[in-house]
Amino acid sequence: MKLRNLLVNLEYTVQGNLDTEISDIIYDSRRVKKGTAFVCLKGYTSDGHRYAKSAVEKGASALVISDSLDFEVPSDVAVVKVDDTRYALSLMSIEFFGHPEDELYTVAITGTKGKTTTTAMVAEIFEHAGIKTGTIGTLGVVYGGETHKTDNTTPESYIIQKSMRDMINAGCKAMVIEASSIGLKHSRLAGMTFDVGIFTNFSDDHIGGVEHKDLAEYLYCKSLLFRQCKFAAANIDDPAWKDITKDFKGSVLTYGFADNADLKGKNAHLLSENGFVGVHFETEGIKNLSVDVDIPGKFNAYNALAAISAVSFFDEIEDQMIIDALKVAKVKGRVERVPVPYNYTLIIDYAHNALSMENVLETLRQYNPHRLITMFGAGGNRPKVRRYEMGETSGRLSDLSVVTEDNSRFEDVMDIIEDIKTGLAKTDGKYVVVPNRRDAIKYCMDNAEDGDIIVLAGKGHEDYQEIKGVKYHMDEREIIADILNGKS
Repeated sequence: MKLRNLLVNLEYTVQGNLDTEISDIIYDSRRVKKGTAFVCLKGYTSDGHRYAKSAVEKGASALVISDSLDFEVPSDVAVVKVDDTRYALSLMSIEFFGHPEDELYTVAITGTKGKTTTTAMVAEIFEHAGIKTGTIGTLGVVYGGETHKTDNTTPESYIIQKSMRDMINAGCKAMVIEASSIGLKHSRLAGMTFDVGIFTNFSDDHIGGVEHKDLAEYLYCKSLLFRQCKFAAANIDDPAWKDITKDFKGSVLTYGFADNADLKGKNAHLLSENGFVGVHFETEGIKNLSVDVDIPGKFNAYNALAAISAVSFFDEIEDQMIIDALKVAKVKGRVERVPVPYNYTLIIDYAHNALSMENVLETLRQYNPHRLITMFGAGGNRPKVRRYEMGETSGRLSDLSVVTEDNSRFEDVMDIIEDIKTGLAKTDGKYVVVPNRRDAIKYCMDNAEDGDIIVLAGKGHEDYQEIKGVKYHMDEREIIADILNGKS
């Protein structure tokens, strides 16, 4: 593609030939090849302008800069100067990959909490409607049964555009993305227009350091999404909803439990029967539904309301599709229930520190289980205080703790377990030690009683165990299936 065609929606000055052919757009100088355009991004700790000379030496045909360069650029290399190279990268990537958003239904979700779960719910509803869907977010880029890991919840714009094109090539017709405040702040979604934007909630988070200087900036960055949407929906029960959506040009569909919500939830209560732990609620207003959600916690009624609101803008989504999808929707490794043919509940969760463990266990305590059993370990070569805190948290909130391994890395598993026991000793909680994680899972399942809730904590979506620098394949879902089939 010619350089000039990548720049059609940008304001710029140029030195060199705009008809230069560009084979790819690169923002990591280590990946520069002959014929590529190198975009100099400014990061928290590095500045791409420092690597512009190296990019030229590796064969870059064009440089995109916002600052002056400290070397003389050869005449056969085009130099494009813009105000903001991150913004330029996004718009150039859109052109390079042929405006993939035009070929997909697109839903973007922003908010402090609930983005990942709501994304999974929306995707499940689309899939139930026969609309093959890809997602981008905390778990990576997911489509066609495969997960491609990313460094950020909302990755760089180039990755977003490439991923959408890959989704289309794989037969996807829809894409759902988590729009983080950092992603919006750094123009990773710039130039896109989403079919639907969703606001879940807003609370004090990501303030200080390299993220947001204060709460006002955090709110402002989230609000940027609603300048880029055809339709919008927001949680009316969150006081920030009007400020977040103030720049949306149109009427915002509201959801929540308030009487004046366009989609009103009512009669929410916890469900626990035959291993199912979730929440039930009904809706009235734009839709009259009776919904069961297979993810624990009343707050997931809000996530489900957000998902229902999002898909309400698409005519082919029928009510029964929504009901059926929400009953099976799950987030891999986030309070993920794994069905077993017995009267106990088995859950996989990523909780790997005391705070996340406390949140999960307190949520599950609300279901009044016969026993709450928590299997967990702690990562090696990490602060010991985490182990003490996790041991104390599990001992306080669990009826039984099953202490095992979890990415021991270069430490001895038994040394880590001794540290966990230090925290357990501060409580009256019962515990057993089963050092091998596979054996620990089998112990939990073999000793389960009717009405128990068992949490396998720490691994979540991970499918490996890291020991002495080697990552060995280990997916807890596969281990559970083997145990149920008598193979372990």
